[in-house]
This record gives sequence, structure tokens and C-alpha cells, in this order.
Amino acid sequence: MDLPLLLFSPSVPSPSPSPSLSRRLLISQFNSNPLRFKNPRKSFLTRNPSPKIAVVRNSVSEAIEPDNSVNSAIFGGKKQLPGPQALIDGLSPPVRLATSAVFVAGALAAGYGLGFRFGGTRATGLGGAVALGAAGGAAVYAMNACVPEVAAVSLHNYVVGSDDPGTLKREDVEEIAQRYGVSKQDEAFNAELCDLYSRFVSSILPPGHENLKGNEVETILKFKNALGIDDPDAAAVHMEIGRRIFRQRLETGDRDADIEQRRAFQKLVYVSTLVFGEASTFLLPWKRVFKVTDSQVEVAIRDNAQRLYAMKLNLVNRDIDEKTLISLREAQLLYRLSDEVAADMFREQTRKLVEENISTALDMLKSRTRVRETAPVVEELDQILAFNNSLISLSSHPEASRFAPGVGPVSLIGGEYDSDRKMDDLKLLYRAYLADSFSSGRIEEDKLVALNHLKNVFGLGKREAETIMLEVTSKVYRKRLSQVVSSGDLEAATSKAAFLQNLCDELHFDPQKASEIHEEIYRQKLQQSVADGELSDEDVAVLLRLRVMLCIPQETVDAAHADVCGRLFEKVVKDAIAAGVEGYDADVRASVRKASKGLRLKRDAAMTIASKAVRMMFMNYIKRSRAAGSRIEAAKELKKMIAFNTLVVTELIADIKGESTVTTSKPIDVEPEKTEEDEWESLQTLRKTRPSKELEAKLGRPGQTEITLKDDLPERERTDLYRTYLLFCLQGEVTVVPFGAQITTKKDNSEYLLLNQLGGILGLTGKEIVDVHRSLAEQAFKQQAQVILADGQITKARMEQLNEVQKQVGLPAEAAQQVIKSITTSKLQATIETAVSQGRMSAKQIRELKEVGVDVSGMISERLREEIFKKTVTEFFSSGTGEFDEAEIYERIPSDLSINVEKVRGVVHELAKNRISESLVQAVALLRQRKPAEVVSSLNDMLACDKAVPSEPLSWQVPEELVDLFLVYMKNDPPSQKLSRLQYLLGVSHSTLEELQKRLEKGGLANGDEEEAFVF
Repeated sequence: MDLPLLLFSPSVPSPSPSPSLSRRLLISQFNSNPLRFKNPRKSFLTRNPSPKIAVVRNSVSEAIEPDNSVNSAIFGGKKQLPGPQALIDGLSPPVRLATSAVFVAGALAAGYGLGFRFGGTRATGLGGAVALGAAGGAAVYAMNACVPEVAAVSLHNYVVGSDDPGTLKREDVEEIAQRYGVSKQDEAFNAELCDLYSRFVSSILPPGHENLKGNEVETILKFKNALGIDDPDAAAVHMEIGRRIFRQRLETGDRDADIEQRRAFQKLVYVSTLVFGEASTFLLPWKRVFKVTDSQVEVAIRDNAQRLYAMKLNLVNRDIDEKTLISLREAQLLYRLSDEVAADMFREQTRKLVEENISTALDMLKSRTRVRETAPVVEELDQILAFNNSLISLSSHPEASRFAPGVGPVSLIGGEYDSDRKMDDLKLLYRAYLADSFSSGRIEEDKLVALNHLKNVFGLGKREAETIMLEVTSKVYRKRLSQVVSSGDLEAATSKAAFLQNLCDELHFDPQKASEIHEEIYRQKLQQSVADGELSDEDVAVLLRLRVMLCIPQETVDAAHADVCGRLFEKVVKDAIAAGVEGYDADVRASVRKASKGLRLKRDAAMTIASKAVRMMFMNYIKRSRAAGSRIEAAKELKKMIAFNTLVVTELIADIKGESTVTTSKPIDVEPEKTEEDEWESLQTLRKTRPSKELEAKLGRPGQTEITLKDDLPERERTDLYRTYLLFCLQGEVTVVPFGAQITTKKDNSEYLLLNQLGGILGLTGKEIVDVHRSLAEQAFKQQAQVILADGQITKARMEQLNEVQKQVGLPAEAAQQVIKSITTSKLQATIETAVSQGRMSAKQIRELKEVGVDVSGMISERLREEIFKKTVTEFFSSGTGEFDEAEIYERIPSDLSINVEKVRGVVHELAKNRISESLVQAVALLRQRKPAEVVSSLNDMLACDKAVPSEPLSWQVPEELVDLFLVYMKNDPPSQKLSRLQYLLGVSHSTLEELQKRLEKGGLANGDEEEAFVF
């Protein structure tokens, strides 16, 4: 497999890559000393803004054992040290320190000697010592300053020279640092660590078109820990690699290359996330640096995790065990794949394994070989069941929480066989396995369990599985039943029902379905027996033996005979009916009798079949009658139906029952119809629908009444048909003669005999027939009575005329009286309404109408009745008698007018209160007009109102006028009670009363002087 490498090349020359490398290395140029920076992390990120990336792909055979050439391709060639650095490389830290001390001391001594020699003084010697000592110190400092660079070169060369970078240990790196006395935080040394880590990570990540192998994270972590690089520095390296990939993607104009770089970036994101774990959220700012969203990061992690987990799942086979599931769980957690996605992938893998078995089984089942072997097919299905059972048992394992998610029964949903077209193939496999389960003639319990699991795996519905089970089990049951019948075991069994029940138990077959098979077998045998049109005694014996062996109930046998023999008998009956009135001859009757007796149908079943056919024929006549253009034509069609019933149906029923028909009535002479005889004789089809003269003479024969249309037509339609023919009997037949004249031919009583037969055909009861006659008679009587009683007045002559009409239509006297009453009542109602509206109707008149039986309440509205009551009360208060009859006002009159009594009292009180003051005003006015008699009448009206509603004393502007009113009333010798009440109402004092009485006794007020005594 190719090994992708992302490389940076140093500035120093490096050895050529190995010939085994498939592509040329792209070497990026660096400075001669790129590791000398103040900040190692910053220097690594900024030292080369656009490094070149070289991708090296090696085959598997070429990369079995890494060699130095491969390490050179990854990390570059070995670096050479200049002379001074090479000298330093050979010194250990103690030696280097001692050498530095000796070198500085020698410089001081040499400077002092030279200064003292040339200056001759101690001061010059000290000056020389300081000068050379400073120069020596500077040289020593420069030598020690390049030690980190030497250590970095030594580390680089060590890594390049190792056989496998993955074998690098942390102790090796620390040993190099200790050997040179440097720290990992040193700028140059740390920069080299980051550079080595960057080159290694780039080499581990595969290119975009290749998938991760799964060991990248572990390898990178191992190398990272070996180098001892800190997480922030390592994260910066990952971000820098991302920048290079991102820049390369922007510089790429090819779409395929762009996709490849995008995939490479996704793999970097995924690997980096796994390397840093939870710290990746703040160490790897993908969103801030590359402007990507959280969902894009999640997609990158999910897609790569799915690819790695899929590689693991590809190793799963049908021999799965606990160890494999635990390893899958560990891999899932390592790859940071969600349980939901992992479960779906695991179920998909198990489904693919099952689909392989299904495809193999289908290929064998559908092979075009002459003899199909079902054993290999069953073997493949057994493998599916074993695999499914293994997964089911593992799902309930005590340590199932440590297993990979998704362990459970296999399902084909979402796979290749999740379609309606493929479902048919799965049904074939299910049927094949089911048929093989019955290979021994019975089915075991374990096979039933296996079939249930197979049904769940295939995704078959309960109804579909039951249908296949029924088909296969029915065939097996028929086969076993044939064997036990042929061998005589069933016939020899003591209890045939128990024998059949045991057979059903062995096959797990529904006894009800078995009974249906028994019925089907019996029907087939019955059809074979009646093939010649009748059942012989031998056939009956065979059928009886079969019925006893199969335990077929009598109801089932009767139903089978009614169905099978009934169809044959129905054909004979329909042929007989189709022959018509003229075609029902001796041959047809013989065929009916033969079928009725030979097919051995029960009378009820035969009559049911005949009734259905006859009623259909009756309905045809009814349809033609409805479609007729006139009532006479409709009646003629009904007449044909009556003839058909008498001459065909009656004979048919007698033949079915085996009876003979005898004509009990003599022929009835029927007048020939006045129609165009030539047309009827020329058209044979029309002539068959019309009874001939000879056949019409036979219509007096009583017709059958067993087959009726009672359940086929509603009562209203049946009565309408009967009424139509009744009108035909009453009105006769109208014949149109030349020049537009019409001749009405009256019918004799023979038509009523046909009407009676029509009532029997229609299934009308006696009451319904009477109702039709009565309604028709009432209608006729009412039409003539309305003409006679046009003005609503009844006279003796008119009553005699109405009685004559009643006898003509045959209407009972009671019904005639009701019609007369309804007519007169309607006329009277119009008269009453007119009188009330004109104000000519009083309560007395209403009482008189009520006494003669007139319901006034239904003729006069409540409002008008209330107006009549008010008018009557007003008349009471204006009568001048001074009396008020409470029983009349409050009871009798409201009863006559049918109004509410409580409401009446309110009306009376209101009228009385208003009328009492009006009566006083009227009395004073009449007093001033010198009309004493009318004054007395007004005062009586006032007293009547006071009786209805007792009043308080009345007031008036001129009190003397009240005394004059009282005097006028007193002179008419009224009853003392009325006089006393009037005194109270007018406010006359006792002294005034005594004075007036004295004057009357003395005659002080003569008639002539009466008017002058009034005070105005």
C-alpha cells in the first residue's frame, strides 16, 4: 500500500531518495540555520511561509521494512557540522566546561604576560589580561551558544539514522539533550523537535483519495511522546499542516485535486482531534483559523470514524463472538463514533452477511436445472437462522454493555431486499423452508420457532406469513388426508372426528380451515355426481359415506346442495320462465319436474331459487309499466304480469311441488282490445308480450301468492301500482278514433278479479288494499262534493245528491261524513276569518259555533281572539246595567275563546281602571246636557267597573256636580247597595245625603224644577 509523505527539506545537501520511492521528492529550501529563533513555537510557525509538500507513495512490498532512505525522505538527509561545531560535538559537558575554564584562564594569563612584557608595568599586564580574557570569554560564550544547534543536528541525524522512526524512545531524546546539556525548551532544540514532528505527522496522514488505516493516531501519539513535545507546540504543528493543506487547496485549480485536498484536511482534523482528546477544543481553533463551522468539523470526524469502523466491521463474519464485539466497542470508542451511527453500521454489516446467504439461496432456488435440490437452499437459510440466533443470544449477554452497539436480530429493512419486488423472492424462500419443514409429514416445534425467526428476518407481515403457511399446510393436509382415506385408516377409525383432530394437531393446522377443505372436497364430488343432471341412489350413498368420514355438518351439506344443484336447477327454471306464456308447454314442465326431483333439492331451497328468478321477471314487468307513456299502457303491462303469474308461475310452482293444477273457474269473456292488430301480428316479439284471446279467457284461474314483491319494492310503490290498475278498472280504456275522437270502453267485473291477483303479486295485505280503495274513493267523492258544496251551505237536496255520489264510489257513510265536514269546515273557516277581520264576530256567536261542533280556536288566531274578548268586556262595561258577572267574564268567555285565564284578569283590570274615569267624565258631560237617563246609565257603567276593580273615591273640580250626579241617580230609586257604593265613589257626605232625602220626601224638587236644581 502506498505511504503518503509530507516533507520539508533542509538547506544542506541531503542524500538522494531510495530508488524504491515511486515519486520524486519536492524539496523545500530553508536557511542554513533555521533553528536559531528567539521563540521556538513562533519560529516554527513563521519560519517558512510557503513550504513545499512532497508526497511519496510506496507499495506494500517496498515498505515492508523501513530503511534509512525512507527516513531521509521523511526527515531529510543527515546534516553536516562545521569545524568548530564538529569540535564541540566531540566534547562532553564537563570537558567542555573545563576546556572553557582553561581557555579563559589561559587567555587571562597570556594577556597579563603580553601586557606586562610590552608595558613593563603591572597595570599594562592587567590591561592585557582583561583584553585577552574578554576575548577568550567571548570565544567560550560563542562555543557554548552553538551547543543547542549541535544538539539539534545530533537529534536530527539520530532520527534519520534510525531504522524506524516509530521505535524512537523518549530516553533517546533525553539522552541527547543531557549529553549536550541542553533543555527541550531551548529554542533551537525545540524547533528541531517541532520540525521532526511535523514531518512525521505529514508522512503518516494518507492523501485525500486514500482512507485512514486506523493506526495513525497511535503512531503519532507514540512519536509525540517519544519526542517529549508539549501539547501546545504539537497543536501548533497540526494547525500549520492544516494551513499548508488549505493554501494548497486554494492554489489548486483542478476540481479533483480540490476534493482530494478537502478530504486530506478532514482527515487531519479527525486525527488531530483524537490525538489531543478533550483538549482539542481549545488547542485546535479550526473555526477561528479556517472559518469552518462546528457541523463541518463534526462531519469530518464522523465520516472518518465511519470509514475506520467500517474497516473493522469488514472483519466480522458469521462466527462472531464476545471477544470480537468487545474489540469493536473499543475501536468505536477510540474512533469517537456515536452509538447510534455505530449501531446502524453494525446492523448494516449483519444485513449484508444475511443478504449473501439469501442471494445464494435464491440462485439455487431459481436455477434452471431439471431437478431442484432444496437441501442447499435450506442449508443457507439455516445459516441465516443460526447467525440470527447468535446475535439474539449475544444481545442478552450479561456483558452486553461492553459489546458493540447494534447487536440484535437481523433485519433486511433498508437493504437490497427491502422492496416489493424482492419481497416476492423472500416469500419463495419462506415457502421453500416451510415445505421442507413438512418433509416428514408433520412439523416440529423447533421448526415453528425457526419459521417465526425467519419471518421476522425477512420482514414478512403476519398476514403474509399466515397465507403462505395456509397454502403449504393445506397441500400437506390434503396429501395426508388422501393417504389415510386410500389406506382405509380414516374409515376404520372409531372416532373420525378425533382422528382428523389429531391430524390437524400434527400439522398445526386450523380445524376450521380443515373443515373448509372437507367442504371443498364434498363439493367437488357433488359436482362430479350431478354432471348428468341428476343424483342417482349410488351417488347419494357415496356422498353420504364421504360426509360421514369427513364429519361434514348437515348445514354444510345442505348449503353445498343448494349451491351446486341449485345452479343447475336455476338454469332449468330460467329456461322455463324464458319460454313465456305460450312456451310453457308439457316438455318444459317435464324438465322442471325432472330437475326438481332428480337433483334432490329440498322444497324450500327449490322455492327460493324459483322465487329469485320469478321476482326478477316480475320486476321487468314493473319497469316496463313505469316506462309506459300513459296510465292505460302501464295498466296493460301490469295485466301481462298477472297473466304471466297465472299461466306460468302458478304452473311452475305446482311442478316444483309435484302437484297438479285444476281450473276452478270458468273462462271469462274479455273484450278484444281495439288496437292495430296487423302490427301486433307482424312482430313476433311484441305478440309474445301480449296475451292472446284464448289466453285472456283463462285469466279467471286463481294465481299463486307464495312468490310476491313484498321485499323487493317499498310499500308506497306497491300501492301506487295497485292504484294505477284500480283506476284502469274504474275509468276503462280510451280508444282514439279518426278525427281525434275518443271512445271510452268500460270494463266489467272481471277486471277486478285481475286486480285482486295483482294485490297478491304485490304482497299487499288486506288493510293496505282497503286503504288504497278508500283513499281513491275519498278522492273521487271529495272532488264531486267540492263542486256540490261550493258555497259551504248544506241543504236537503244537496245531501241527497251527496248520498247518491257516495253510493256510486262505494265510500262508507262515516268516511263520506268526514269529507263533507272537512269541506264545510274549510268554507266556514273562510267566513269566520272574514267576519272577525271586519269586526262582526262576537263572543256569543263563537259560543254558538262551538256548540254546533266548530273548532274556532283552529280558525281564529290567538291575537284576534284576545281582541274579541276585549271588545266583549268593553261592551259589558258600557251596557248601563251596573252589573259585572265574574263567572261569565273570567270563566265561560275565556273557555269559549280558548285564551289564558290569568291573562284575562289582567286585561279586565286594565280596562276597568281606564273605563271608570271615562264613565265619570261622560256622566258629567251628560249632566250638563240635561240628559238624566243617560247620566244614570253612565253611573251604572262606573259601578260595573268598580265591581271588577274596587276603586278609591273619585275627585272632580266642581264638587257640586258630583252631588247633582248623586241626586239624579237617587231619584231613579236604585238599590240601596248601588246607591251606597255610588255615595262612596262620589264622596257625598251623610249630611248631604240626609238633606237630599228630606227634600225628596217633602217634594221640594218637582219634575219641572229638576233642571233648575242643577248647579253648574
